[in-house]
Amino acid sequence: MLFLDEPTTGLDPRSRNEVWDAVRALVDGGTTVLLTTQYLEEADQLADSISVIDSGRVIAEGTPDELKRRIGGDRVDVVVRRAADLRAAAGVLAPVAAGEVVTDEDTRQISVPVRDRAAALTDVVRVLDTAGIAAEDIALRRPTLDEVFLHLTGSATGASAERTDPNTSDEKKTEGVAA
Repeated sequence: MLFLDEPTTGLDPRSRNEVWDAVRALVDGGTTVLLTTQYLEEADQLADSISVIDSGRVIAEGTPDELKRRIGGDRVDVVVRRAADLRAAAGVLAPVAAGEVVTDEDTRQISVPVRDRAAALTDVVRVLDTAGIAAEDIALRRPTLDEVFLHLTGSATGASAERTDPNTSDEKKTEGVAA
């Protein structure tokens, strides 16, 4: 078993990737690695199982995909060309959404949770075109572990609702701990 405490802190991207490759090689060779990191992209890349820690307590555990599903599935993000179109775009996209439509005025972005990735992307393009709203960018994506962490730790109510029993996790080869 190998314990690594934030092994890539302060490294440039090339060196970070080299450390990631070394960790993967160790795991492939049968070594169990316990990795602590605040870089959640690193946990997403390397961990088979993740424990999210807040205020010294484990508040959630699971695979990266399991944790991401807790805050919802796929999203379509749309950046409208004109800030004046943001509200109208949110309105026409609401029927396509599988949950709350989130807007960001500073970035002119609308984030729409969706169920069926391909169909939703087609629907988003269609309704924006029908409404005459120009999009500067449209992207289909899954939630990030950063979003999971913020969701789980963002409020006392949200964090306590997501708490899990740390003694019920499956044993995995690679553990990621995000603090």
